[in-house]
Amino acid sequence: MATNANSDYPLAPVQFSRLTKRGIMLGLSLPQLVVLGVAILTVVASLYTGGGMGLAWTSPLWGSAALVAVIPAGGRKVIEWVPILARWVARTYLGQLIYRRRIIKPRPAGTLALPGDAAALREWEDPETGAAMIHDPHAQTLTAILGVSHPAFVLLDPGEQQRRVSGWGRVLAAACRSGRIARIQVSERTLPDSGSGLAEWWRTHGTNDGSWAATTYAELIERAGPAGERHATTISLALDMKAAARQIRTSGGGMGGAAAVLRQEMTTMTTALRAAELTSTGWLTPGEVAVILRSAYDPAAAPALERHGALGRDLATAGPVAVTETWDRLRSDSAFHAVLWINEWPRSQVFPGFLAPLVLSNGILRTLALHYTPVRADQAARDLRKKKTELISDASQRRKIGQVEDASASAELDDVLQQEADLTAGHGVLRVSGLISVSAPTADELDAAVAAVEQAAIQASCETRRLVGQQAVAFTVAALPLCRSV
Repeated sequence: MATNANSDYPLAPVQFSRLTKRGIMLGLSLPQLVVLGVAILTVVASLYTGGGMGLAWTSPLWGSAALVAVIPAGGRKVIEWVPILARWVARTYLGQLIYRRRIIKPRPAGTLALPGDAAALREWEDPETGAAMIHDPHAQTLTAILGVSHPAFVLLDPGEQQRRVSGWGRVLAAACRSGRIARIQVSERTLPDSGSGLAEWWRTHGTNDGSWAATTYAELIERAGPAGERHATTISLALDMKAAARQIRTSGGGMGGAAAVLRQEMTTMTTALRAAELTSTGWLTPGEVAVILRSAYDPAAAPALERHGALGRDLATAGPVAVTETWDRLRSDSAFHAVLWINEWPRSQVFPGFLAPLVLSNGILRTLALHYTPVRADQAARDLRKKKTELISDASQRRKIGQVEDASASAELDDVLQQEADLTAGHGVLRVSGLISVSAPTADELDAAVAAVEQAAIQASCETRRLVGQQAVAFTVAALPLCRSV
C-alpha cells in the first residue's frame, strides 16, 4: 500500500472506523442481557425450590433463553430479531404493507403524495431563491436539494484527486462547525438516458439550414429514445430547526424564519463547494424535485418526464400510485426495488476512489446514498470519552474473568483514540451511513442486479447487507434525496 510520504504519488490513503459491536457489558446488548438474566434467575429459582429435579424440569426454559441470546442468525443474534419480527407482524395485521393512492381524494395543500411516514412531509417554496424546501414536522428539519456536476474523479491525476478530496473535507468540516446542520445526504444515481441531451446539443450547436443532412440529423435526434444511462448527483442539506430555534425567531419565526436561516447555510454550502471545485447546477425547484421523486418510484416514466418539460412537475402528485412491500423487496409502479446497507466500510487503508466499482457499475438502475450526520465538538468529545472508558472497563473485566482479549476490541479502541486525536487537532466528527437502492423491471432482474451490486461492493472492500422487514422506510431514505433519518 502506497503512503503519502511518496512525493511522486501525493494521493493519501484513508481509513474508516469499524462498525462498533460493543454491547452494554462484555459485548452483550441489552436484549441479550435481559434474556440471559431471565435464564440465570430461572436456574437459581429452580435450584432453590426443586433442587436438581427442578433444574431439569425448567431446562427447556432457561436453555432456550440462553440459546436465543447467543445463537447468530443473519448477522444478528436471534433475540435481536424479535422487535423486527414483531413490528413486521403488526404492520401486516394493520394493512400497512400496501399503499394505493386515491386519485379522486384531495390531499391537504402543501403535502407530498408519498406513502408511509413520509406522508407527513410538507413542501415550502422559498420566495427568494425559488428552491423547494421539504419540511419534516416530526424530525423538525427543513431540507433543500442542490444539483451538482463534476468531472470523472477516476480520470483525474492523483494530485488533483487529493486536492478535491481535501476540498470536500473542508465542506464537511464547515457543516460540523455550524451546529445547525442536522444531516447532509449525497445521492449518486443512475438514470436511463432520455436523449434530451442530444436534442439540447442540436438546438445549441446544430445548423438547421433546411439541407438534407440537417433534416436527417433533426429527425434522428427527434426519434432517439432512451439510450444507455447517465449519472446525476445531488447534495441535500437539512437544517435542524430545534438547534436553530433562536436564529429562526430572530429571522421572523415560522417557516419564513426557518427558510431564511437555511438560506444562510445554503450560501455557505455553495461557497464551500465552489472552493472544492464542484459545480452546482442550482438549488432544485419544486418541479425538479417532483421529477426525482416520481422517477424513483416509476423509473420507466423518467425518460418521458425529462423529454417533456411540463409533465409531472407537481409535488402534490409526484408520489407513487401503488406500492407493495414484502419482507426483502418493494414493488412500486413500474419496478421492483431492494435496499442494501453498507454495514462495513473498508477496514484497511484505501484511496479515495475506492467506491469506483459501485459508482461505475453499468446496466443497473441504482442510487448510492451517503448520509453524513455532523456531531458538535463538545458532544463528540463527551461521546469519545464515554466510549473509551467503556472499552477500557470491558477489557479490564474480561481480564478478571479470564476471557481472551480479541483483536477486534483492540482495533476499536485504536479507532476511538485516533478519533480523539483528530478531534483535538481541530477536525470534525461525522457519522457516515451508506445505503444502496437497486431497481429493476422484474423480480428476477432485481435479484441479478442485487447480486451484481454486492459483487461490486466486495471489489470496493465494503460489506453489504440486504435489509429485511423495513424496505419501505429504507427506500425513502436511500432513493429519495430528502435527508430522511437512517
